[in-house]
Amino acid sequence: MGSEQGLKLVRLDEDGIDLNFRDDVLAGLRQDPKAVPARWFYDEAGSRLFEEITRLPEYYPTRAEKEILSTRGAEFAELIGPGRAVVEFGSGSSVKTPLLLRAIDPAAYVPLDISGDFLRASAAELAAKFPGLPVYPVEADFNREVELPGAVAGMPKLGFFPGSTIGNMVARTAVDLLRVMRATLGENSQLLIGMDLIKDVAVLEAAYDDASGVTARFNLNLAVRINCELGGTIPVDALRHVARWNDDYARIEMHLEATRPIAFEVAGEAFAMAAGETIHTENSHKFDRRMANVLLLAGGWTPVKRWTDGEGRFSLILADATRPRGAP
Repeated sequence: MGSEQGLKLVRLDEDGIDLNFRDDVLAGLRQDPKAVPARWFYDEAGSRLFEEITRLPEYYPTRAEKEILSTRGAEFAELIGPGRAVVEFGSGSSVKTPLLLRAIDPAAYVPLDISGDFLRASAAELAAKFPGLPVYPVEADFNREVELPGAVAGMPKLGFFPGSTIGNMVARTAVDLLRVMRATLGENSQLLIGMDLIKDVAVLEAAYDDASGVTARFNLNLAVRINCELGGTIPVDALRHVARWNDDYARIEMHLEATRPIAFEVAGEAFAMAAGETIHTENSHKFDRRMANVLLLAGGWTPVKRWTDGEGRFSLILADATRPRGAP
């Protein structure tokens, strides 16, 4: 593989604290209502809990996306072609990523992820499955433009962003991320992106509040991480997981709700929450075809082809980097 340790692009202070994590958490807890960006779920424990979520019976997106990747490989190969460097935004799933790599015959694989240990473990697993494929893991916050390894600089790029992670962001932030991806990947690049679809509310709410409580542990792990990494004193036992559908914004919202009045510190700063007050931890927006196309076009990508699973639950969309033009 390429650089086994990866290219490290995360801002750390002298004590090893991720400054972006600290800044986002403090800014989010100061605002009203409180909120912390969903990308901070994914420390090592959070990443492993999410992998567990993807195997739950209630959580359909992974099965639906795997179905598309398993049955449409010939179409991917025709539209994408061989010889591209696959740049995956988020460490590769042991289930989904190999299906794509086998279908399109890539020249290299570059996983980007902010969770370094999980990134390197995933990259090593992929490298073992594809011994002839150069693998270059990059530890980075892909919400900002990333300088890719020099070894892939001259290769055409395919961005891969599965799992409907784009749905975690409000429209403005999603468009910003799509533009950052466009800048990271460069001209003549392509993007294969997953987007979950609008469907029955009961199905959606069950997917984010499973009967075995794995999603609750995943949500609460964010508070555990804040305590461990930022000197927090959040009473985790006073928080409960809440997931609910917001029809006005076509999204599932996840919150950590205080079950009693609490006071705590994070990075030496004092905070308080009343009973019933929440920390908004995640949005998961759902899309129809027009909504998805408008979002991609705003972010600098022109949709080329859209696939859905047999039950119409989930979509994968291939888009080309939009060429600059001066007029409609």
